[in-house]
Amino acid sequence: MKIILQKGDITEIAVDAIVNAANSSLMGGGGVDGAIHRKGGPGILEECKRIAARRGGCPTGEAVITTAGKLPARYVIHTVGPVWRGGQSGEPELLAACYRNSLQLAAEHGVRSIAFPNISTGVYRFPKEAAAEIAVRTVKECLSGLVSDLESVIFVCFDEENFEIYQRLVS
Repeated sequence: MKIILQKGDITEIAVDAIVNAANSSLMGGGGVDGAIHRKGGPGILEECKRIAARRGGCPTGEAVITTAGKLPARYVIHTVGPVWRGGQSGEPELLAACYRNSLQLAAEHGVRSIAFPNISTGVYRFPKEAAAEIAVRTVKECLSGLVSDLESVIFVCFDEENFEIYQRLVS
């Protein structure tokens, strides 16, 4: 099992599953969410609509899985990160739950490789350093106790700042 760090566009990564930093409606949005929906095509949105109709969306910290449409992945795991409100509203625990629940869904679907974006660090304003520490720690904890086919976890950083933070934590 290896943890890999990569700088770039998560929509171009050829893995079994990419994780989408979604919003609770699952209807697409800005940032990585918008990019995944645009590049993946309408099939992803159609599945998201069915999930939202059945479940009423996706609560913060939880995750759902859909096809990856036209993306070079098999699945998209949509997880809803917390909006940063100063850290006293359970944000760290909710962010950790995003990673745990995404990895659990990956295990249930026989995923061998998964790519994560920097969840909640864009418009949700989670401090990048704290978010990276939670991401790396939670993934390592989960991998030690998760029975799955998972062979690699890739942290895909879109910007240089996140890449440098993750580089210190992953190496």
